[in-house]
Amino acid sequence: MIAAGVKNAPLKAGEWIKEIAPILGGGGGGRPDFAQAGGKDPSRLPDAITAAKAYVEKELNS
Repeated sequence: MIAAGVKNAPLKAGEWIKEIAPILGGGGGGRPDFAQAGGKDPSRLPDAITAAKAYVEKELNS
């Protein structure tokens, strides 16, 4: 299970989760301020964390 929360930032948690969950072999979604997802492959968690950080950096710098 992974979760994303956004407060006072120009990001949408639901979009963020939808980018990251497939890395773990899962899916999810939620609201702009909070989203959750599940996945079947926890061994890919380090890859998901790296991708989550890259997503935030890309979104905040665009």
